[in-house]
Parts: sequence; C-alpha cells; structure tokens
Amino acid sequence: MLYASGRFLAARAATTLSAPPRARGPALRGKRRELQIPGHLETPSYDSLTGLRTRPSAPPARRVILRKGRMPPAIGGGLAGSELRPRRGRCAPQASRAVGRDTVPQVAARNLKRPAWSSRRFEAAGRWATLAVVTLLSFATRFHRLDQPAHICWDETHFGKMGSYYINRTFFFDVHPPLGKMLIALAGYLSGYDGTFLFQKPGDSYEHHSYMGMRGFCAFLGSWLIPFAYLTVLDLSKSFPAALLTAALLTFDTGCLTLSQYILLDPILMFFIMAAMLSMVKYNSCGNRPFSAPWWFWLSLTGISLAGALGVKFVGLFIILQVGLNTISDLWHLFGDLSLSLVTVGKHLTARILCLIVLPLVLYVTIFAVHVMVLNKSGPGDGFFSSAFQARLSGNSLHNASIPEHLAYGSVITVKNLRMAMGYLHSHRHLYPEGIGARQQQVTTYLHKDDNNLWIIKKHNTNTDPLDPSFPVEFVRHGDIIRLEHKETTRNLHSHYHEAPLTRKHFQVTGYGINGTGDSNDFWRIEVINRKFGNRIKVLRSRIRLIHLVTGCVLGSSGKILPKWGWEQLEVTCTPYLKETANSIWNIEDHINPKLPNISLDVLQPSFPEILLESHMVMIRGNNGLKPKDNEFTSKPWHWPINYQGLRFSGANDTDFRVYLLGNPVVWWLNLVSIVLYVLSGSTVAIAMQRGVQLPAELEGLTRVLLRGGGQLLLGWMLHYFPFFLMGRILYFHHYFPAMLFSSMLTGVLWDTLLRLCAWALASSPLGSRIHVMGILSLLLATAYSFYLFHPLAYGMVGPLAQEPESPMAGLRWLESWEF
Repeated sequence: MLYASGRFLAARAATTLSAPPRARGPALRGKRRELQIPGHLETPSYDSLTGLRTRPSAPPARRVILRKGRMPPAIGGGLAGSELRPRRGRCAPQASRAVGRDTVPQVAARNLKRPAWSSRRFEAAGRWATLAVVTLLSFATRFHRLDQPAHICWDETHFGKMGSYYINRTFFFDVHPPLGKMLIALAGYLSGYDGTFLFQKPGDSYEHHSYMGMRGFCAFLGSWLIPFAYLTVLDLSKSFPAALLTAALLTFDTGCLTLSQYILLDPILMFFIMAAMLSMVKYNSCGNRPFSAPWWFWLSLTGISLAGALGVKFVGLFIILQVGLNTISDLWHLFGDLSLSLVTVGKHLTARILCLIVLPLVLYVTIFAVHVMVLNKSGPGDGFFSSAFQARLSGNSLHNASIPEHLAYGSVITVKNLRMAMGYLHSHRHLYPEGIGARQQQVTTYLHKDDNNLWIIKKHNTNTDPLDPSFPVEFVRHGDIIRLEHKETTRNLHSHYHEAPLTRKHFQVTGYGINGTGDSNDFWRIEVINRKFGNRIKVLRSRIRLIHLVTGCVLGSSGKILPKWGWEQLEVTCTPYLKETANSIWNIEDHINPKLPNISLDVLQPSFPEILLESHMVMIRGNNGLKPKDNEFTSKPWHWPINYQGLRFSGANDTDFRVYLLGNPVVWWLNLVSIVLYVLSGSTVAIAMQRGVQLPAELEGLTRVLLRGGGQLLLGWMLHYFPFFLMGRILYFHHYFPAMLFSSMLTGVLWDTLLRLCAWALASSPLGSRIHVMGILSLLLATAYSFYLFHPLAYGMVGPLAQEPESPMAGLRWLESWEF
C-alpha cells in the first residue's frame, strides 16, 4: 500500500511538469559529467532515484545552501549528503537537479580544485572495496567450522539421502520440486561422494564418507545472501549506511548462519529469492534505458531466478507474486505515459512475457525433464504414483512386464486407489484397538509395495479353487458379486455399520473370517466406471468401484493418517455417499494368473506432460498431508517474528555437540520494532502527502525512499510471511527465514532514513551533525556484540547447559521457550 501510494504521488507530481530539453552538441558531454548542468537552468530536472521530474526551488541559491547546511553527512554517500551530485551507475538517470545561476561559479571553482575523474575513481574503488569486505566477511562466517559436527544434523537425513538417490538414479518421492536436491547431488558427486551413505537418522557419524562438498555448496549459496541484500538496499535507498547496516544484520544473525551450514534446501531457496529480488530492483533502475543490454540482462536474470526459486520449493511462488505485482505496476505506468506509443508499450509487454513467464516456465519444465530422466530405477517412491508411471521404472514389477489383460476369478491382485498418493489396499494381522469399532483385523492403504497388499478375487458363493486345471477360466465382469480374500491372513474384505476410526458417518472396513469363510458382509459388487454390465475388467486400464452389498456403501480411502496403532497408514472406509470421487475409484495393478496369457505393459507408459501433471498432483497432496509426529518440534507463524522458539539441530545433553537454530534476538527484535515503526511512519507520510502537505525540499528524497524502497521490502515480507497462516500443513521455524531477509533489509532502510530525519530536525544543535553517524555505528556495534554472545548456538557447543554458570550460554536464555 505504501509503495503504491509513493509511486502514485510521485507520478502525479511528475505529470504537471514539462520534460527538459535534450542537450545537443558536445558542449554538454565534457569530462566533468558530474555537473550535467542543463542548457536552461530554470528547466525542471530529473530526480536521480526515481527518474521523475522535480520542480526547481526558488531561489535556487538559497536551496543549495539550505541542503548543504541542514542535512547530515553520509557515511560513504547517500541521498542526504550529495544533492548536487547525480547518482552514478550504468542505468541511473544522467540529469541533475536544477541549480541556480549564482551557484555556477562556486561549483565550477570547486571542480577546478578536484578533477571529476579522480573523484569518480575514488568513489568506485570505495564501493567495490566495501562490497568485497562484506562478501569476504559473509563467506568467512559461513565456512568457519563447516565440518562440525561430523554427523547428520536435523533434515540432512532427508536431503542428503535424496542426494544419494540421484547419484544412484533411484526413484523417490518428495513434496518439493527437484532442483534443490539435484544441485545437492551434483555437488556431492563432483566432490567425490559416491552415494553409499544411508543417512538413516540424525546423529549418525559420516565416518569416511565425503559430506563436505554438499555442505560447502549450501554454505556457498548461503554466503551470497549478504552481498545480494547489500546491493538491493543500496539500489533502493542510494545510501551506503543503509546497505551496510542490512549486511551487518544478516551477517551476524545466528539463524541465517546455521541454515547456511548444513545440507538443506533453505540456503538454495533463499539464494534464488534474493537473486530474483536484486535482479528486479536492477532492471527497475534501468527503466530510463529500456531494451539496452543491461536492461535485458537483469530482466532475463529475474526470470531465471524465479524458475530457480520455484524449482526448489513451492514457496518460490511468493517471490513470483512480488515480481508479478511490480511488473503490473510498471506496465500500468508505462501505459499512462502518453509520450510512448502503443507499439512501444506492446514491446515492453512482450519483453516481460518472454523473460518473466516463458523463460521461467521453460526452465522449470526442463528441471523436471532432467529429474525424470535421471531417476529411472525403481525405489521407495514408486507407490505414490500411478501404475502407468511405475511401468517406466527399471526394476519395478511393472517395468517391461507382461501380465494377463483381463481379470479372472482366482487371480492374485493388488488394488490401487486412483487418488494420488493414496496407495494400495492393505491389511495385516493387527486388530483395531478396543473402542474403535469392531475389534477385527485392520484394513488400510499403504504407499509402498508389500506382500500384505495381495488379495485373491473369488466368487461370493463358493470356496472352490478357480485355479484348479479342471475348471475353465471364468472372467470377472462388470456387475459381478465378488469376495476379496487377503492372501497372507486368509481373511475377507468386510464392512458393517460400525463407524470408521477417523471419519464420521463412514462405516468401518475390516478383515473378517477364517480361511475365506465369513458372512454376507464380505460380499461386494464390482462396477467399472462408464461401462455396461457384462463387460470384462481390464488390468490397469479399467477404473472400478466396490459397492458393499449389505450396506450399499462404497469402498474408499479418506486419506487421513491413522495413529500409531494403525502404523500411520491411511484410513480405509466404506462411504454411504455414492458420488464418484477419486477416493473411491480403484484399479487392478498386479495380476497373477497362470491360466491366462500375458500382454506387454509398454503401451501403458505415460507421456512427459502426463508425468509432469501427475508429479505435481502428488507433491501438492503430499504437502497438504504433512502432519507432526510425536515429540516433533513444530511452531506457529505468530511465534516466528518474536523469535519465540528455536529448533534443535543436533544434540540435547551436556555431552552432545549441540547446535540450536535460533535467530540473533537483537537482530530479530530490532526487525520486529522496525516493521511497526515503518507502518506508522510510512502511513503518516503517505497521508500527509495525500492531503497536500508541502514537505521541505530536503525531505523529498528521504520520503521517496521510505515509501517506494521501503514499500517494496514491506511487500516482500508480507508475501513471504502471511500466507503461512492459511496453510494446514505442519510448519517449522525455518519457514520464516525468507521473510526475515526482507525485514532485515527494511530495517536498514528505515533506520538510515529516521536517523537522517533526526539529524535534519536537530540541525541547529551540535548533536545534529553527528547523530546519523553515531546512530548507525551504535546499531552496527550492538549487532556485532550480540553475535559474539550468541555465536555458540550456530557454531556448536559441548559442556554445561544454559542454566549452569559454567555454560557459554549462561544468562543468555532470555525466554523460557528457548531450549538450549
């Protein structure tokens, strides 16, 4: 809202002014370009931050003296300290602010004393040196003690294992898109890891296995977050102190440091998010040179980064949404610029469609194509996908298989639910616990291949063996009454009027009977969707429903996860609601009958678009179905900004090597205060400007940075934080860290602006000239000292716990919810 308000007010002001005449001839393109004095000094000039024209102040000479005397000096530059000097950069506007005639001799004399080229070289060298220092400090903190601990920490057990699957080309299932895991696997492969480590559980030692390549890759990408944030804030605010403060907040945050040092998806995701944000800001700054090489470069890099963010996790959609809103706003303003033809506006629209939609989409699809091509061996993820999908996996029972085409009595079969990630109809010898319906054998769905998935299809009114050679083959047809006998336990698939374990108003499904002998509640009518009575049932192809003969209910799977007594498998119910849904539709997958001829299954393999669609359906369903396990540390979104509770990465006892994911409380609480202050101050300024309040000329640039630059960052924080309140899946503390990046950048911009405003207000006081410098230095020192206090949380510690005086964290457990 604040960002949009700032853009609207600035645009409205600009429309009342006429464009400056273009400078002609070589006279205005001399070596001393830092002046860029227009041919007519009375002509309105372009603002160096926004590219919008500004009204000249009268008298001009008085305006220059006021700015020089009233604004605080900048540490290395900024808006307040150099009003006469235009901003430098490849894509920055080259026009300066209007300067009065009586100031020209003073400026010219000053230029005679100091050559322009020397000043520019000095400033450029200073900028590059600062960026180098920020980058080196970031890399140093992320790579320090990277090899410790030499055992699995937290989710390394998942993503390290998935890296092994890629190296071994073994198919698996994960709720996230594949790019992050593929990059981890590539880093491990190039660094000598052979994919043989099992990654069974946290705490297992890596021993002789090479794990540093994968950790080093994640630390490498995590190290670039600080330079990216530094450059983003520098471009949004044109203030070196704001950028430096942002870099310090992220460098000295123990949470960002911890996440960057392990084999996780988070540093990879945040790398692409920050790369997309930086690229978007850069191509915005190139707006005065559309279709130039830098403009195309940054626009294309934005699209590439968006594909990378979405290719790692679906939360990459949030940065896509931010770039999309920025693009819509940009195109809307271009459309309102009457100096541009509709053809030019169409070119802008086409360029953004190509770079921000087509390019990311092509890259995203390519990621999945590589994923499908590499993982071509059967593995633990087979059961999450359809039978046709499994037929393409080498080693799967359906790969290059030949099975009977039509279902016959006496066949041994597996029955698979057609809803993605529902699994196979399954039973085992365990009974439902007391108080959960009838105490009979459990029937569930199970996602993995297992002998307990096998059933024998028999006629409802006979116990004779259909495989007896003396009996002719009799095919199962649409509308037949059948009985399904569990092969391992010889109990029949059974239902009755008892309520299902988890789903109200559904009936319980059990295994009942002995050696196939039960009662009438074991009878089911088999129906093929959209077929006539009497038609044969085809294996894999026919979509069937099983209707319970006594109750009239339909066999289905609710998708709800049973408690530990049900081995956390999925609930099977008999629903009285006869509407056709994927939950109640099944197909026959495995089919064994020695009396029938076989056909090849190669013709059933799906096309790549079908694989892509099915993969996304399975991932989305898997994401929504994530539930917390017993004794698992979870959190709620309101916990995150206040740093309420961390996450134990490694160890719990005083003899363990302990790593605890917790944000630096000074940084996080400063960010929280800054968000509140920004909303108050930004709203006040926006309302005042909307009501026509005339701000002093010295404050125009600062308010523009506050509303436009700060508004972009507040929007990023909101988009990466508030959607989690709507999610029904399990949430963890680390989900907040992309939003934390934006809040840290907003903190840098806000405090730099507020301190400059304080310095302007106290200009008559001796303190006024020093308050900005003192304020920035105080924040930098406080951040660095807090990192010194809390760094054992990130780098690890052994010995007494925090409540003991000898502990390195003694006295630092400021909240009872911190469990270090």
